[in-house]
Amino acid sequence: MLALNFAILKHFTKVDEADADSVMATLSDRYSGFRAFKKKAVIEALMTASENGILDETRFELDENEELRVYYKANEYGLDMIRKYIQGDV
Repeated sequence: MLALNFAILKHFTKVDEADADSVMATLSDRYSGFRAFKKKAVIEALMTASENGILDETRFELDENEELRVYYKANEYGLDMIRKYIQGDV
């Protein structure tokens, strides 16, 4: 089983774009028991990956609770890094 942050990144090799909620929905079966599997931690992981040039922000929207949802996409550099350095599957 991959470390949570690695699983978050690996998810982006399978989707065009995702936000924290959709990442959590996809990973919940395997990672819901992890102490770090909280929305704030997933958002931090996504923001960190964006700051490190692995993910790009693609769009923003407000959800039904007026909460900002930020969507991300793995860029070519990011996809190459994820595929090269993170072995395994989610």
